Amino acid sequence: MPSEPHQNHLLIIEDDKGRREFVLDAPVYSIGRDPKCDIRLVSQFVSRRHATLIQLPNEDGTYYYRIVDGNLKGKPSANGLLINGRKLQTHDLKNEDEVVFGPQVRAIYYLLRRDAVLTVPPDEFDITLISPNMVGDPED
Repeated sequence: MPSEPHQNHLLIIEDDKGRREFVLDAPVYSIGRDPKCDIRLVSQFVSRRHATLIQLPNEDGTYYYRIVDGNLKGKPSANGLLINGRKLQTHDLKNEDEVVFGPQVRAIYYLLRRDAVLTVPPDEFDITLISPNMVGDPED
């Protein structure tokens, strides 16, 4: 019986507040300086609505995230996004992608995959008992 692969999407933010981790599972995230953003960036150098993460389906039933510069209405951020050293408007995130929002404000994306493990109950007769009499010098 095939098992479904399990994935965790993780975004690690580093900004003026320090390092924080966000487990991603919602369909949309707003990222920016605005206190109403789902993922708030603490820095004067980022836009109020700097970027948006959108969850999109893969053919195998899993999903991935696309990062888009600005908000969902199409208004771009002031400084844009630097993804893996390239200035991009949009990007489908892959494991260990680095997104720079501004000076000393960045995120690292991780896609953690593991195959689901089918667990089988132990055999009811597979019991090992150790008696105190069994411990001692084997030469006795």
